[in-house]
Amino acid sequence: MAKTHTSKIEMTVELDENRVPEKLFWTAQDGGVTQEEAKAMMLSVWDQNKQETLRIDLWTKDMPVDEMKLFFHQTLVTMSDTYLRATQDEKMTATMKDFCDYFAEKLELVKK
Repeated sequence: MAKTHTSKIEMTVELDENRVPEKLFWTAQDGGVTQEEAKAMMLSVWDQNKQETLRIDLWTKDMPVDEMKLFFHQTLVTMSDTYLRATQDEKMTATMKDFCDYFAEKLELVKK
């Protein structure tokens, strides 16, 4: 039997008195990341038994709206890439990419 390896990814959230995130930090030792600060995060986990996605979406109260728009756009683009790798569905990936382009255009994230 092959020897397995366990890798840990940790998130630390500092909250204010109202339990609103003030700071986010993440650590992934195998990736060489130790207590790196972040302004936002999205985590999705598939629950096979319930056949549903469980999510944690957090952002700090000082996350600028313009950066949040970029964060969402880049997340949508990378989700399209992940979808292609996971399904090999090129037609739907192209549709998703078209939406990403539309999203960026409407938010004026790309210069014309």
